[in-house]
Amino acid sequence: MAVDFEIPEETKQVRETVRKFVQDHCIPAEQELIAGRPYKEVLGELRAKAKAQGLWTPFISKEYGGMGLGPLANALVQMELGESYLGALALNTQGPDDATMLTLAIHGTDFQKEKYLKPLLAGEKRICYSMTERAAGADATGMQTRAVRDGDNWVINGEKWFSSAATVADIAVVMAKTNPDAPRHSQFSTFIVELPNPGYDIIRDVPTMAMETPLSHILGGGHAEVHIKDLLVPNENLLGGEGNGFNMGQHRLAYGRLRHGMHNVAMAQRALDMATKRVTERSTFGKLLEERQGVQWMLADCATDLYIARLMLMHIAYKAEKGMDLRQENSIAKVYLANMVHRVVDTAIQLHGALGFSQDTPLARWYTSIRSQRLVDGPDEVHRWTVGRNVIKAFKRDGTTASMAGGELL
Repeated sequence: MAVDFEIPEETKQVRETVRKFVQDHCIPAEQELIAGRPYKEVLGELRAKAKAQGLWTPFISKEYGGMGLGPLANALVQMELGESYLGALALNTQGPDDATMLTLAIHGTDFQKEKYLKPLLAGEKRICYSMTERAAGADATGMQTRAVRDGDNWVINGEKWFSSAATVADIAVVMAKTNPDAPRHSQFSTFIVELPNPGYDIIRDVPTMAMETPLSHILGGGHAEVHIKDLLVPNENLLGGEGNGFNMGQHRLAYGRLRHGMHNVAMAQRALDMATKRVTERSTFGKLLEERQGVQWMLADCATDLYIARLMLMHIAYKAEKGMDLRQENSIAKVYLANMVHRVVDTAIQLHGALGFSQDTPLARWYTSIRSQRLVDGPDEVHRWTVGRNVIKAFKRDGTTASMAGGELL
């Protein structure tokens, strides 16, 4: 039987609708924000237009009012939305909210879904995820924030670091250690916290190398340092049961890694389009840049990167559709896609010359922000370490590393 890369006609239509929406509405709206139009007005209009076209929470099942797209269709849609920083927000599929909505939909009680998930799905509220701690870093099991049961409540004390979008969130999902004597991956639980809350003190959005403006923080682009002191949470806000926090967190991060990758493909595609347009218009020393072989090679390298990236995501989407284990591919793709977008945007800057280094195009802003992709949702080195261990395990088990190097596909 032949390998089939045919995309269902219905999925193609959804992708084209989203592509047109991004190009016709989201990218022009970026300029309205830059010109000073209020963010809430711009986003409100975009969301009204999206809803009118049936474009809303594509990753959420129809049962909860979403588009009910499967992994492949959602991947194709996200690869369009990422061309604009307003794309995901317009369809209420922005991170970190999206993965946390999925967690609530899968693990939330009826009470939690009604009180917390429903307004999130409607786009009325935003949610952040507080797991990372300064001392623990990439090792989530090293977190020290503690939650102690006190009657019908839990009292939480500790600190969180890089809680993305916390400053714009109405709800926080906080992971804390509830049983230090349990097996390492069963020591943690997750709690839903309504914000603002005096026990959840947002100290600041941590300054980063990314270009920051008041608008970037309004959009939810900040990463907060949080001090948690005597935070009182009712037991009914325990999410997913005691001791299940780590496992839920890993499932949530798995989706987030793929969503980052999908948006990276979209950003890289827009950067390559911008670079190609530039070289077809600019002349140096009496010759168009497009005629120079070195420039053609640079574009070829970018096209190759994007081709590999798309194939990775399609294969992972295929495995997800079939309910297959995709952890190895997820880690491989996470690292590749984070580095891919850096290479393509860097090339686009080079081909724009001084214009690319300036802030007259979005390239410089993208360049400083995408450096985080090699750190968030697990740094490259942790994923490569995991992938490498799996390669060794496969060889010892099977006498070949093929199953951990894409060979399972063939």
